[in-house]
Amino acid sequence: EIRLSLVGSEMCIRDRSTPYFYARILSDYLMLLTIVYIIGITAEAMTGALSAGRMKMDWFGVVLVASATAIGGGSVRDILLGNYPLTWVQHPEYLLITCIAGIVTTWLAKWVVKFKGIFMRLDALGLAAFSIIGCQVGLNMGLHYGICVVAAVVTGVFGGLLRDLICRQAPLVLHNELYASVSLLVACLYLALHHYNIDDNISIIVSLVAGYLIRMASIRFKWRLPTFSLLEQHAK
Repeated sequence: EIRLSLVGSEMCIRDRSTPYFYARILSDYLMLLTIVYIIGITAEAMTGALSAGRMKMDWFGVVLVASATAIGGGSVRDILLGNYPLTWVQHPEYLLITCIAGIVTTWLAKWVVKFKGIFMRLDALGLAAFSIIGCQVGLNMGLHYGICVVAAVVTGVFGGLLRDLICRQAPLVLHNELYASVSLLVACLYLALHHYNIDDNISIIVSLVAGYLIRMASIRFKWRLPTFSLLEQHAK
């Protein structure tokens, strides 16, 4: 029996009876998820820093918005679920990465904007990774699948919500192409694969790829959910 454990984005593997090489394969796939997570928080931090720059914030504001964007979703998730210590408290290197990414963006803002397409792709990959991690945190806590889905969406979306609230702008994740919905779909797909005892490394890869492709397709083809618009004359 191999037991996989993930708290926040900390991953470990305990091999009890299977061959060591198989345990190493599983560990490699979990390491891939960690790498994608780090790439994701870096990209999110840089987009947060750009939002801070548009609001003409000082460096402290840049670091604050960058960190809130990158690790805010996981923090909100852990607080709601009572999962302590928070991920960035247990792994302060993640906080350091987001702070450095925010400061570096102030120097390379022109290039970050120029290569916007690359960052959109990294953001899509990060969204899928955040959603999977949120599911795994819920599963490791023995929570109901519905709560695991909520944990996934909170992890994937709330960083962007915090960014927009701090910058006093309408939440982009609730207006533009599919974003929160992608997180929801990734969570449901991962949990479905888990429910039917599909190997976890396959579940991770399939969910990552599916989430990435759906997010990029929604950007390419402008997929949106139906909107609700209440005009003043209708409200009276």
